[in-house]
Amino acid sequence: MPKATACKAKALMIQGTCSNAGKSLLVTAFCRMLSRTGLRTVPFKAQNMSLNSFVTRGGEEMGRAQALQAEACWLEPDVRMNPVLLKPVASKGSQILLLGKPYGTLTSQDFQYFQKDLWQTVKKAYRELVADYDVVILEGAGSPAEINLRRHDIVNMRMARFANADVLLAADIDRGGAFAALLGTMQLLTPRERTLIRGLILNKFRGDQTLLQPALKRLEKMTKRPFFGIVPWIPDLGLPDEDSVSLKQGERFPSAKPAKAIQQLDFAFIDLPHLSNATDVDPLLREKNLQLRIVRSAKDLGEPDCLLLPGSRNTGQDLAFLAQTGLDQAIRNYARQALEHGRGMLIGICGGLQMLGTTLDDPLGLEGKRHCQGLGLFPMKTRLTNKKILCRSQGLTTASFGPAGLPVFGYEIHHGESSLENTTLQTLFRDKHGKPLGYGLLDRQGQLRLWGTYLHGIFDSDSFRNALCNSLRRDRGLTEEAVSPYERETALERLADCVEQAIPLQKILALLDLDCH
Repeated sequence: MPKATACKAKALMIQGTCSNAGKSLLVTAFCRMLSRTGLRTVPFKAQNMSLNSFVTRGGEEMGRAQALQAEACWLEPDVRMNPVLLKPVASKGSQILLLGKPYGTLTSQDFQYFQKDLWQTVKKAYRELVADYDVVILEGAGSPAEINLRRHDIVNMRMARFANADVLLAADIDRGGAFAALLGTMQLLTPRERTLIRGLILNKFRGDQTLLQPALKRLEKMTKRPFFGIVPWIPDLGLPDEDSVSLKQGERFPSAKPAKAIQQLDFAFIDLPHLSNATDVDPLLREKNLQLRIVRSAKDLGEPDCLLLPGSRNTGQDLAFLAQTGLDQAIRNYARQALEHGRGMLIGICGGLQMLGTTLDDPLGLEGKRHCQGLGLFPMKTRLTNKKILCRSQGLTTASFGPAGLPVFGYEIHHGESSLENTTLQTLFRDKHGKPLGYGLLDRQGQLRLWGTYLHGIFDSDSFRNALCNSLRRDRGLTEEAVSPYERETALERLADCVEQAIPLQKILALLDLDCH
């Protein structure tokens, strides 16, 4: 059994009965609840598997969820909050990022071999990170009851023991089977592990809570653990997800046919098999009179006002997916119509930008296939290299975008280096040093129709997003609208308020033996 950490911070850990049980948002809520009492609070997740990542000011990559949790604590994201990040790579296991830097691509067998080294890094990061804090809120991963993985666990019970954490076990009641999941999880834990579970949480509940009372009492008797609270379903929260699970399941925005509402913009979003950084579109979900829909086949594409080709963790295989589904030709047809008829816009972000080019070369086999044909819409070639570009960038729009001087900002996460084959592409954004941050093609009237950038998070800029949406409204002859501000502070406060109403703060303070006035 690992020795307890020597740090003095109190530790609360949220584990779940399954993936997508809502652990990340519960941790975010507790981070804000405790931080606003004046307690110095910090989040921690030993190991995260996600394609939604974030780049710190130091150019290090970490899980997007832990960056949001840091924001809930009014802290700058620190890669030690998520020392091990796994980014799945098709057919090759996962790329491992250790303290924000690429460590290698490992299969599950390789991971088990290197697990001891990873665990040492996790312990060191935890000790360093929490030395100056009062409370640390830890997050588990998946379920602690995956008994086939117990020997190699560094994120659930092993981490709870090391941190001497009080654990609350959460179940997603919206998907059904929550009581069985809680009871089954408790039964599959070892006696020593069960002692760490201090209480139970039902998450994402919709309905009359009084109907649950008989079941709550029975389960408390069977598990000998109290229910700490029933957290309601919180609609339209407007916070980024940890990964793409809820998007793939249609929880964030539905797969839908083209919009028919006269005043509504229709944005189509290509759901790639290896989609990454899906949180790029979150600001668009807040816009009034804008429908954002998932497209998985050519027949569902229709004629959207804007077509988004998002980031990809395996650009080559996602190009093959586009070809298999006929979406490649549908995208080319859409682009041609936009340029010829002056209506519509195609946008590629990161991997989506690479797909717009003529070729993608992967000489080292980082993603598998060593040479791929792109969509051929941009005179641009991309070559994948061992060097991973991790940086934050900011700049201004040029006149080619339309309104010049609008701020753009975001972060870059990619192995690819793209080079232009000729000068037909217009530079749309430049940083303060004059470096291009995005390229595009204009129609005959000089209006932007096709463009791409490596910047994740580019839609976060309110003025940029407003100019983009209003240019599409003008295409349709619609009335221009004011931007719907994209800011997370209000959403974080709302989340904390909702969770605190379900799980009173005094219960958490008493559990941690803390006194806060």
